[in-house]
Amino acid sequence: MTETIDKRVRAEQFRDRLRQGMETAGLSQSALARAIGVDRSTVSQLLSDKGARLPNAQVVGACAAALRVSADWLLSLSDRPESAAEVLAHSMTLTEAPRALVDEQIFAWHREAQGYKIRHVPAGLPDMMKTQAMLEWEYAPHLGRTAAQAIGAAQDRLAWMRGAQSDYEIAMPLFEIDSFAGATGYYTGLPAELRRAQIDRFLELHEQLFPRLRIFLFDARRVYSAPITVFGPLLAVLYVGRNYLAFRDSARVQAFIQHFDWLVREAAVSDRAFPDYLRALRTGLS
Repeated sequence: MTETIDKRVRAEQFRDRLRQGMETAGLSQSALARAIGVDRSTVSQLLSDKGARLPNAQVVGACAAALRVSADWLLSLSDRPESAAEVLAHSMTLTEAPRALVDEQIFAWHREAQGYKIRHVPAGLPDMMKTQAMLEWEYAPHLGRTAAQAIGAAQDRLAWMRGAQSDYEIAMPLFEIDSFAGATGYYTGLPAELRRAQIDRFLELHEQLFPRLRIFLFDARRVYSAPITVFGPLLAVLYVGRNYLAFRDSARVQAFIQHFDWLVREAAVSDRAFPDYLRALRTGLS
């Protein structure tokens, strides 16, 4: 519901915000008058008039443009002085993504969110939980990122998670872990010995880090998610391949949190059942 402001209060707030905008922009009354195409006396009247009358839309718009603020802010229709385009630019950014979860930008976001719960839907298996042999198999053909770099980045991420006071929830589709165990699709040609060692690594880390680290498996035939990471209430990041779309406005971050929590509620394999599911997969390896 929109708050109704008395017209006299709104007019007074307009004068205060116009004066504040001029001070921030470093514009005198004469400079603002030249910028908006009026006499200096008109600007003086805008600042000193004690009545309830507001200037017309053309003058308000010209003042907003000259001061690089939004007309809504001048008229007390918004508490943010930035224009809508500037608000959008700050709330959503496009960042290069060399490789999911092994680049410095992602690591910086992790450090920024230390102490908050991190929710993650990986693009494949979680890099920080992979064995060295798994990383070497996966990154060897990847241009621009050597296996050694990937291993170091994954180890750094795991070390951070061990030391940071952050809960970490991971949700993965069942088909990802099943495809890995069966060496099908993306994992075609992955040796059974490497798969066994990787499952053992998952089990080891689960035992060490649970309940701070919780892993859920969802059935992608029922629910779906693109690769995302939500860094507490601060930031939500969507992985789209070559880039990340990063959102910082609270409404969008909350929408990502609700989406992730929905995946957890609908999980086919809970965090507590995850080890048993892995053991069953390991038994059936060929």
